[in-house]
Amino acid sequence: MNPKPAPETMGSVTPTTPAAEGLAPALARNIEALVERRKRDAETASLEERTAAAISRFAGSMAFVYIHLAFFGAWIALNLGVVTFIKPFDPSLVILAMFASVEAIFLSTFVLINQNRMAAEDDARADLDLQVSLLNEHETTKLIKLVEEIAKRLDVNTEADDELKELKRDVAPEAVLDKIEEVGESKTPS
Repeated sequence: MNPKPAPETMGSVTPTTPAAEGLAPALARNIEALVERRKRDAETASLEERTAAAISRFAGSMAFVYIHLAFFGAWIALNLGVVTFIKPFDPSLVILAMFASVEAIFLSTFVLINQNRMAAEDDARADLDLQVSLLNEHETTKLIKLVEEIAKRLDVNTEADDELKELKRDVAPEAVLDKIEEVGESKTPS
């Protein structure tokens, strides 16, 4: 019998670098791959995507809130006469309202652009998750069939388990998606 080759000679995806304490090598490799993918995606993002993401990050920060509190507070104080040494230039605060409205339009647009990019990333991750799940399901089905064959050769009774017959069937993703849509449509009020 030939000795089993070392994992690195079998084309294994297991990293040769030691895993972090408490992490399996395959899990460490997966984490590294995800981090590298996110870095690559960030590097290949267009200037518009990077700008929208940066503006969205800043608009969602406490620094943004503090700057706006100071700016709007000063504007209101100046124009309501709280500060007496400067003549009010917007006593009805119409200019301030217009400025805030225009800013809100642009900020919401940047946030939507960023959300669209994030939704596309989420869709790609969901597709990957689905593919991995389908592969896992297929491999599990094959393993069940293999174990059943081994049990037959060893004369171990497995037919008593009715679930086993169902588990041996490959999942047809199209049929599952059709059933989900069918059930969803039947529950949607007309």
